[in-house]
Amino acid sequence: MSFKTIALVSGANKGIGFETVKALLQSSKPYHVFLGSRSPEQGEEAVQTLRRECTDSSSIAEAIQLDVESDKSIESAINTIKNSVGRLDTLINNAGITKDLDHLRGKISLRESITGTYNVNVAGTHVLTSTMLPLLLNSGDPRLIFVTGLGTFDSCARGNFPLPAQLERGWPKRTNFETVGYRCSKTALNMLMLDYHFKLLEDGVKVWCVGPGFLETDLGDARETMAKMGAAKPSAGGVVLRSVVEGERDGDTGKYVVKDGIQAF
Repeated sequence: MSFKTIALVSGANKGIGFETVKALLQSSKPYHVFLGSRSPEQGEEAVQTLRRECTDSSSIAEAIQLDVESDKSIESAINTIKNSVGRLDTLINNAGITKDLDHLRGKISLRESITGTYNVNVAGTHVLTSTMLPLLLNSGDPRLIFVTGLGTFDSCARGNFPLPAQLERGWPKRTNFETVGYRCSKTALNMLMLDYHFKLLEDGVKVWCVGPGFLETDLGDARETMAKMGAAKPSAGGVVLRSVVEGERDGDTGKYVVKDGIQAF
């Protein structure tokens, strides 16, 4: 049996997922990380990049084709991991999208933007987690992480919405940035985390939502916009997620954890 910690990170060929894999490879602890990517080619490219950037690492990064919108892809991924190492110690549900900006740009309908976002961020994550749980339960220290953000009632109720300072009267509102579908999906994801947390208490599975912070990524093709709004580099998120994987936040299971503490739901 492998003495390395076995981890799967979905949506890991770029952005926060990629930086999370990189942070694990840079750890002094040994890992075998399955880098999930919808595109096998992009997954392999990401692994090659990591090998060049983490030459001193004793850990392993392995690309695995994983599309959370496809049950067939999820089943194939679990079979690959099962046949390779027989267990999963940590599942990091990072794969996520927003279609709000596609709707704003007139590319898709409002309904398509909402259902498309939920299908990946909520339904896809739920199916992946449920399917992978038998492998997690084979671990002596199973950890389940949901990457979240912008989805807390507490913060939003206090007016923390990324909207222009002043909106004109009338409908539709004129704005060049929109997050409503993404926010709603992440709020739903927070509830999904709580559901798994309470269902898996007797199984000893540690479960969290992790908010990596407001980071500059390609989510919604809005990297430039987010950078102008003060977003940090995604590498900061990888460090936060690694701290949870390595036990630094074990006292906060069932919570929404952030870099400096706990975020209210």
